[in-house]
Amino acid sequence: MPHYITEACIGVKDSSCVDVCPVDCIHPRKDEPDFAKVEMLFINPDTCIDCGLCIDECPVDAIFNEDDLPDHLAPFIEKNAAYYRK
Repeated sequence: MPHYITEACIGVKDSSCVDVCPVDCIHPRKDEPDFAKVEMLFINPDTCIDCGLCIDECPVDAIFNEDDLPDHLAPFIEKNAAYYRK
């Protein structure tokens, strides 16, 4: 089950999670052109290996495993996936 970044990341984009991801599935990085254009970071659900390292690094508790995602945050499953379809 992949992890998803949710609304608590909006406007924060701390990117501590980016540095600990062993498969580089969290974007955009600070050095990527999209970083300034988006309001939050996104996890690629096709690449995420469910290691959970990003959860502890997030200072705003914005990252959830799909099984633990509260119902009201379910739309963020699609938001994360949509970022990688562009």
